[in-house]
Amino acid sequence: MSHPCAKFIRLVLSCALVLLVAACGGGGKVPFPADSGVTLRALPSDISDRKAVSYSPFRTIEYFQGGVPTHNPPVNELNLSANIATDLALLNQGGFRLIRLFDSSDRVSKVVLQTLAAHPSWDIKVVLGIYVVADDAISQPEIARGVALAKDLQFKDIIAAVSVGNETMVNWSYNKVAPTVMAGHLKSVRDQITQPVTTDDNWAFFAKAASESNDPKNILAIIDFVSMHSYPLLDTLPPAVARWDWQQMSTPASGRAAAMMDAALAASKLDYADVRTHLDSLGYNQMPIIIGETGWKALPLQGEQNRAHQINQKMMYERLMAWQAASKTAPGPKSVIYFASFDEPWKTSDSGWGLFTVDRKARSAIQSSLYDTAIWDTVYAATDAVYAPDVTTGDPGSALRYTVYADAVTSGEALAPGIQFFGWDTPAVAFGGEANALAAWSGDVPPSGPAKGLDITPAPNPSNPYGWGFFLIPTTTYTDLSSFNTANGRLNFSIKTTYPGKIEAGFFTGSAGNSTASDVYVLLDPSVQTYGYLNDGNWHVVSIPISALVAAGQPAFNMPPSALPDLTKVAQPFVIADRYGRTVKTAGFTGNTSLIFVDAIYWSK
Repeated sequence: MSHPCAKFIRLVLSCALVLLVAACGGGGKVPFPADSGVTLRALPSDISDRKAVSYSPFRTIEYFQGGVPTHNPPVNELNLSANIATDLALLNQGGFRLIRLFDSSDRVSKVVLQTLAAHPSWDIKVVLGIYVVADDAISQPEIARGVALAKDLQFKDIIAAVSVGNETMVNWSYNKVAPTVMAGHLKSVRDQITQPVTTDDNWAFFAKAASESNDPKNILAIIDFVSMHSYPLLDTLPPAVARWDWQQMSTPASGRAAAMMDAALAASKLDYADVRTHLDSLGYNQMPIIIGETGWKALPLQGEQNRAHQINQKMMYERLMAWQAASKTAPGPKSVIYFASFDEPWKTSDSGWGLFTVDRKARSAIQSSLYDTAIWDTVYAATDAVYAPDVTTGDPGSALRYTVYADAVTSGEALAPGIQFFGWDTPAVAFGGEANALAAWSGDVPPSGPAKGLDITPAPNPSNPYGWGFFLIPTTTYTDLSSFNTANGRLNFSIKTTYPGKIEAGFFTGSAGNSTASDVYVLLDPSVQTYGYLNDGNWHVVSIPISALVAAGQPAFNMPPSALPDLTKVAQPFVIADRYGRTVKTAGFTGNTSLIFVDAIYWSK
């Protein structure tokens, strides 16, 4: 959920398993396509008939070390067993009867199962996770732990299904495992246990979307059901996927929040439909599909302003639950496992998804008579829902300078709020961030001061080498910079690089979601020092007239001819790119290792 979701780790759940394939929901034994050699294990009603949520107990950042979840984190989660018991009691009180876990660790999952076994009246079932990585030295012990838990007589009736791997095969995965390797893990686990087996991954992988290089066919031949992830909210973050229009500007403001959430649900339904269609085309029309992860953030910690709020979360939750209920008698997912039960600070900006806060306070979606008002979080009214505003949310006013990125403070400047950096596409075709200028830049002092600056590394996709792009975006939806479109208006930045050939620079207006997106870039040719650009490895100031940028503006990819520059709606106030078709590079060009250093980015009048 990174970061293109920083979609790192997330997980969840009995008919008596001796009766599972014969009597539970799903209709008994169902053959796979004839060439698979596998008989489908029926999806238990313990999955299809229960209110479900993913669960992780950690209340601090200590679980995450170096970007990798550890089975033996620093012991600052005091009384973890007691915390787990408290959490499970809260989930039981709220009627959650199915939970998804992300791993098979002794420290968490085994304790969860032991706690549930000690409280049979709670009747909570589990979808057990087995968290695998590319390193077999880590994966094989984890697989052994998961198999042992699934076979343990104490837990066998609690574990309704097992999921091996989490978001490992979708193109943007931050924990890549090759499908051939994953297929081996799945077969190994499935051969040793009796529960249905799956792997959790993004809808695009299971649907073999156009963006996906991995084919799910070999995985489908082994699993018993699909557990797909769908996150419409994340699809609105840069680089945005133009799959749905979150802004809904054609709807009056009074109904825009509801329209946004209706559109979000429709986007999840489209994700599901694409997966269902692809499965059916391969002959897997009897394979059940569940939504293994979906949700909506209550807090805008990753730039989701005008989208993330407790009331919006409540609206999405209610829509998802209604969809699941309707799917009992109509096509749709057999279960929706909501992400997540509790906020998890170790995910930093990807926290804020919880139905409960990290302090175990119930948010709006679950504030009901099931929980005493003493544990309710802030109480909001339905009218507190957020939505895209009618007016531009950023306005530099009469300022003579709009600073996008700089160390130095300039008197009277307007500052772009909450600037974030992204490469185009998923996976990204460029990477960058702030660097310690003196350490990273051979002792050079960048123009706006010695503390920091941006370093950008092109990373074009070898399978689609069209080029790369990198942009800066504020937390505002749009910024009205039309006052800079004057005779003296300019986009300025300092750059140091030896990157070969021409590049592009400029800004981006409008939105792909409502078909108004416009690329407002000019070509910079070092052979003629266009607007001051030179690639000799020294610092140079580039200053581009806004009028020249506007004249060069074009509709963005897949946009209609009407999508022309609109400086009242600047979405990305700085973009640097190299689209090989425009810079006249050969199809085989994949850039070089030259970093591109950028600093002191600002608009001036």
